[in-house]
Amino acid sequence: MLFAGFAVADPGQSASHHHLTLLGIVLAGLIGTMVGSWVAYAVGRGGRLELFERHGAKLHMGPSQIQRADVWFQRHGEAAVLFGRVLPVVRAFVSLPAGIARMPLGRFTVFSLIGTVPWVLGLAIAGHALGSDWTSVRKGFEYVDYAIVALVVVGIVYALVRRRREAAPDALG
Repeated sequence: MLFAGFAVADPGQSASHHHLTLLGIVLAGLIGTMVGSWVAYAVGRGGRLELFERHGAKLHMGPSQIQRADVWFQRHGEAAVLFGRVLPVVRAFVSLPAGIARMPLGRFTVFSLIGTVPWVLGLAIAGHALGSDWTSVRKGFEYVDYAIVALVVVGIVYALVRRRREAAPDALG
C-alpha cells in the first residue's frame, strides 16, 4: 500500500501512464484484504473437524479445548477480529480462528472490514504523503521484517524441541 500511495503521488507518473487515485488504491486494498480474509475464514470453517481430528494432539487441543475456544470466540470474537485486523502479523492469521469458531460470516466481514480500513487507509496515505521518499521508510522497516522472521524461527525451533522432548519418553518406555 505504501508503494501504491507513492505511485498516486509521483508526479513522474503522469495520468498517461496510469489512472490510479488514492480512493481507487484504498478500495483495491480493502477488496484484496477481504478476499484473502474470506479464503482463510473458509479454510478454518471447512477444515475445522479434519484439522483437529488429525492434528489436535500436536496442537495440544482436544475436544475440551476446542469447546473453550468456541465459547471464548462467541464472547470475544468481534473484538478479536476487529483489533486483530489492526495489528501487524496478527492480522494475517485472525481470519482462520474466526472460521474455526464458526463466527457468522456477516459479523466476521463487518468487523474485519472495520479493522482493515485504518490499516489500508493509513498505509496508502503515508505512501502518498512520502511521495518519492517512500524507499527510505521501507528501509526502516527492514528491521521489523527481520524481527518477525526471527520470532517465527524461534517459534518453530521451540515447537520442534518441545515435540522431541515429548516423544523421548515414549521411545524409552
